[in-house]
This record gives sequence, C-alpha cells and structure tokens, in this order.
Amino acid sequence: MYPDTSVLSMERSTTPSSSIRNQEKASNKFVMFWQKVYRPLGFQKGYNFPLFVIFAGAMMGFTLARLSYLNIAGAANSSFANSATPGEWYWYKTGVYRIGITLHLGAILPAGFLMVWQFVPIIRHRLLIFHRINGYTVLVLVLIANVGALMICRRAFGGTLETQAGVGVLAILSTTSMALAYYNVKRLQIDQHRAWMLRAMFYLGTIITLRLIMIISALVITMLDSYYTTMPCDEITFIYGSNDSMKEHYPQCSSPNTTVDGLVVVHATFGSGRPEQIAASLGVSFGMAMWLALLMHLVGVEIYLALTPRESNRLRQVSYERQMENGFKNPGSAGLTSDRWGDAEAWRPNLTVAAVKAGS
Repeated sequence: MYPDTSVLSMERSTTPSSSIRNQEKASNKFVMFWQKVYRPLGFQKGYNFPLFVIFAGAMMGFTLARLSYLNIAGAANSSFANSATPGEWYWYKTGVYRIGITLHLGAILPAGFLMVWQFVPIIRHRLLIFHRINGYTVLVLVLIANVGALMICRRAFGGTLETQAGVGVLAILSTTSMALAYYNVKRLQIDQHRAWMLRAMFYLGTIITLRLIMIISALVITMLDSYYTTMPCDEITFIYGSNDSMKEHYPQCSSPNTTVDGLVVVHATFGSGRPEQIAASLGVSFGMAMWLALLMHLVGVEIYLALTPRESNRLRQVSYERQMENGFKNPGSAGLTSDRWGDAEAWRPNLTVAAVKAGS
C-alpha cells in the first residue's frame, strides 16, 4: 500500500500557517501589553514612547544627577564647588563669573526638570493650564540660563575660542527656537509650535552628549600622550591648595622671568591622577565635543521631523480648525509656515475632516 499523500500534503500545508498564526498571536499580545503601558500617558503611536523614554529620560536623569549643583558654594562633597572640574571654581568663586554660574545653574537645572513634562501628551490634553504655565516658566528659565552661560563661557573648561563660539551658537539656537515656538503657539500654529519646541529641547540636550564625547576624547588624548595646553600658575596653586605642591611639579612658577604672563605648559592626560592634567585633558576636548554634539543634535531632530510628516499634517489640520474658530487670517498658515513665508505650495485643509468634526 502507498501512503495517503493527500494527508501528508495537508499536514505540510497547515503547519506553516499555524506557525504564522502563533507568531501573530504572540505579536498581538506584545502590542496589547505595550499599548497598556503608553496609552495611559496619552501616547498614540508605539514609536513615540520609546523615544520619549530615551531622550526625556536622559534629560531628566542628567538633571537629577546635577541637582546637588544648586548648592553652588557649599561645603558638601556634592556641591558645585567641590564637584566641578579641577580649577573651575578658581574662576567662578567671585566676581561676574560667580554671578554667571549662579544664574546658569539656578535656572537651567529647574528648566531641565520642568521641560520633560511638556512632552507628556496626557498633561497637554487634560492639564492645559499646567502645560501653559510650565511652558512659560521653562522659557524664562532658559533665557536666564543662557545669559549666565554667556557670562561664564570665557572660563568654562579653559574658555577657548571654539568653546566660546559653541556656547554662543547654542544660546542663539535655543533662544530662537523657543521664541519661534512661543510665537507660533500664540498664532495657534500647533504644528510649528511642536517642531520648534522639539528643536529647542534637542539643542539643550547637547550638553549631555557633549559630556560623553568629551570623556571619550579625553581618554583618546591620554592614549596619544601628545597634547598640551597652558594654565595659570595661580590656578594650579588653587587646585593643589598649597604653593609647595605646585612648586614640586612646576618650579618655574616660583622663579622670576621663567613664565609668560604667569602661564605654564600642562600635559593633557586623563590617567595621571594629577588634577591639573585631568582638567587640561577635559579642557582640550570640550570645544570639539560641543561642536560635534551640536551637529549630531541638529541633524537628529531634523531627521525626526522629516520622518513624522503625518503627525505634522494632523496638527496643522488642528491649527486650521482653531484658527478658523478664532477668526485668524490665512487659517492653517497663520503662523510661520513655508507656504506663507517661502515658496512652498499653498497648504489646503482637509475639509471633509473639518466638516465631520463640526457636525459632531
């Protein structure tokens, strides 16, 4: 007798399909579980929540880790004076730099903490008053923090020209982005408000990526063992806390006519254990790290905005409806939009959606 080939073929044909069904069930279970996690927070798309956890989580984590810096000149080990890069407190302890660092830390840390809540959808939808007040507070705090940053950039991590230029560009970018976000929300141009607030947060997040790049760069510089910078003898004395330790490593500081304007050459190395050399390796790396991190964040946020056109179009439809209700001219384009201020084709609303909402 020959085997029943029809039964065998049926088994072969049903096995893959049952496997596919099992995979679909497992996938559906995962999707349902994931939706139970992010839907209560107001997120409607699965990709938004992981991105929020990564980027907003990094901002919140960095802010919480630095909250002790609000104790600027305290005796605690976690205060800014005792936790900053070696030598920084030499410049910041008095005068205009003390005012600058106080303004910067006293404003940017609360701003970083409050900014995260602006991107939680459930807060925007159900706690609109909080969203507005919190947004105005963040705007004012960032402006104050930028003023403080500009005051101290001459001495931040060596205060090189690339560092000063980087701080200035970052202050301009973040201030401009927040100003444009404010203007657009006042014009009820919600899609552009979203875009400019995302840009502002990403620009301000540069400082987090900067730290990672700076540390990696300092380690590479240590391996190359061929980078040097200059440092004032007075700063080195402050770092060591005594003239004797300073003279041991830099005897030229105590001899007349052996330095140029009181400066000595310091080896930039991260692994020597000597605080002034650690400060030198971080200072040499800081400017480069700032520009590289800023470029990464500039490109990254534009990629994200380019990959989410449906969300932008949805919010523009919402903008159109709200602008119509409030009697704005050019509804849908009452804010800063490319079709109004550039040569893009005129935007046309989805009148079907608007009519359905009006009828409901």
